[in-house]
Amino acid sequence: MTTIKPPVEPFRIKTVESVHLPSRAVREQVLRKAGFNVFGIPAEKVFIDLLTDSGTAAMSDVQWAGIMRGDESYAGARSFFRFEKAVRNLFGFEHVIPTHQGRAAERILFEGLVKKGDFVPSNIHFDTTRANVEVRGATAVDLVSDEGYDPDSDCPFKGDMNVAKLEAFIAAKGRTRIPLVMLTVTNNSGGGQPVSMANIRKVSAVCRKAGIPFFFDACRFAENAWYIKRREKGYARKTVAAIAREMFSHADGATMSAKKDGLVNIGGFITLADGELAKSLKSILIISEGFYTYGGLAGRDLEAIAQGLAEVVEEDYLAYRTAQAAYLGALLDEAGVPYFKPAGGSAIYLLADRILPDIPREQFPGWALTVALYRESAVRAVEIGGVMFGHKDPRTGKMVFPRLEMVRLALPRRVYTAAHLSYVAEALAAINRHRDRVWGLRIVDEPRFLRHFTARFEEIG
Repeated sequence: MTTIKPPVEPFRIKTVESVHLPSRAVREQVLRKAGFNVFGIPAEKVFIDLLTDSGTAAMSDVQWAGIMRGDESYAGARSFFRFEKAVRNLFGFEHVIPTHQGRAAERILFEGLVKKGDFVPSNIHFDTTRANVEVRGATAVDLVSDEGYDPDSDCPFKGDMNVAKLEAFIAAKGRTRIPLVMLTVTNNSGGGQPVSMANIRKVSAVCRKAGIPFFFDACRFAENAWYIKRREKGYARKTVAAIAREMFSHADGATMSAKKDGLVNIGGFITLADGELAKSLKSILIISEGFYTYGGLAGRDLEAIAQGLAEVVEEDYLAYRTAQAAYLGALLDEAGVPYFKPAGGSAIYLLADRILPDIPREQFPGWALTVALYRESAVRAVEIGGVMFGHKDPRTGKMVFPRLEMVRLALPRRVYTAAHLSYVAEALAAINRHRDRVWGLRIVDEPRFLRHFTARFEEIG
C-alpha cells in the first residue's frame, strides 16, 4: 500500500456530477464502434476523463455568480470591459480581442501575419497551432532545447527554446520569411515543461534585433510563472501575477485559450501592442467570430474569464495544481511506469514506447496505450506521438515520427481527487505488468489535417 502523501485540495466541493464505470464488455463494444479512437467515445461511457485540461475545469462560486451578471449586449457590453481590464492587468498589452477559443485566436493572428512559404519558429508547436500554420501554406518549426527531448533529464526548464538554433534559423531563412516567433508556455507537446524567464529574455532580444514580432502561446501562463517562482533564482519572493507581467513585458503579444489557465469551459483571446495589427485582426474577427467586443462569446463567458484570470494566479491553487500532477507521478514511480520527468504542471506524459517496447512506431504504441487504458479502466487519455505528429516525407514517401512517443494524462482543474488519481495509477500498473496483451494499430481512415481527432483504426493482433 502506498505511503505517498496526496495534496490537500484548497477548496470545498459544493456540487457533484455522477459518473458511471461501464463494464469491460461495454468498453470493448464502445472501442470498436469508435474505430479505436478515444475521441469518438461518448463522454458518458468514460469514468475518468483525462483527454484534455482544455475547457474541463470546475468553475468557482464567484465565476458562477458572474455568469448571472453577464451583459449580453451585442456591442460594448460591460462584461467585455471587465474582461478587457482583467487581460490588460495580467498581460499588459493595450489591445484585447476575444475569440470563442484558442485555435480561433491562432487562426485570426496567422491570417493577419502568415503567408505561403513562411516559417514560424517555436519551442514546440502544439497540434492546433501547427495546423493553423500549415493551412496557411507555411511551415511550423520546432526549436526546443536539447533537454526538451530528454525524458530523464532533471533540467528544471525543459521548455526553453534553443536560442542559438533560433539565431541560425533566422540567419538562414531571412527576416522577411519569418512573420513571428511563438513561445508556448508551458511546452504542451514536450512534457508540459516550463520556460525560464532567462530564456524568454534571450528569445525576446533575438526577435527585437531581427525586427520579428514575438508572441506567446499563453494557454498555461500561470503554471509557467509558478515554476519560475519555484525554480528560477531571484523570483521566490515575487507574486505569480508579477512574474506573469514580467514574462509578457518581453513580448509583442499573445494568443490564449482561456479554457486552460482562464479556468473556464469556453473562450480565448488575442492581446497585443500593435494598434494597426489589432485593427486588421478585428476586421478578420468580425467576418467569422462576431463583433470585437464579444468575439463569439456570450457576455457571461467574458465575466467567467475575467474572474478566472484573477483566480488562476492564486498561489494556494497553483501549489495544489502542480502537487496533484507530482502526486500522480509519484504513484507511477512506485508502480514502475515510465513518464516524462519532471512531472508537468498540467499533466503527466507517459513514455509509451518504453511501456510498450515491442510495438513498433509504425503501429503507434502511444495510440495503442490510450486504447489499452480505456479497455482496462474506462480512463480516457490522449496520444502525443506518431498519430498526432507523424507524417509522410513528401520526397521519400516514408513516415517521419516525432522524437517523443507519449500519452498525456491531462488533469482537469479542480475536478478530480487523489482517489481518482490512485485509480488511474493502478490501471496503468496493470497494463505495465501485462504489456503483452496490448496490440498495435493501423490507420484505416484519416482526414488531411489534425487526423487524431477523427481517424479510425483497427488492431493488429
